[in-house]
Amino acid sequence: MDLSNLKPAEGSIKKRHRIGRGQGSGWGETSKRGFKGAGSRSGNSRKRGHEGGQMPLQRRLPKRGFNNKNFEVKYVSFNLDQIQAIVDKYEITKLDFEMLKANRIIKGEERLKVLGRGELKAKVEIWAHAYSETAKKGVEAAGGTINVIA
Repeated sequence: MDLSNLKPAEGSIKKRHRIGRGQGSGWGETSKRGFKGAGSRSGNSRKRGHEGGQMPLQRRLPKRGFNNKNFEVKYVSFNLDQIQAIVDKYEITKLDFEMLKANRIIKGEERLKVLGRGELKAKVEIWAHAYSETAKKGVEAAGGTINVIA
């Protein structure tokens, strides 16, 4: 085998049309661009959502209401395996909002939600704003309790 025998693998090279290479190629003159308009000229790039003069979709759809982000409730969620890591690190039996805030695990304006991924081995009393049913089952199976902060 030498360099004169080398060929690309079967099917790796696709046959493509070399457009804009004269009349004899069959793809000359307008070069598949059509006759007139912005699309036939060089440097054309349409903006996202452009519909060619038709009223764009985002302007056709009705707009209603107002979502004020100042009143948005932000939750920070902790799974059972993350709570187990916090319990192991800080050696605690009561996990509440103030403790997490004091240790800079969560910010002051966020609310705490407990989710059920993982496994909790320690008996912990948890104070949270919300929790899932699987989280409640996991905490109670370990002998702990979940209390809701109003």
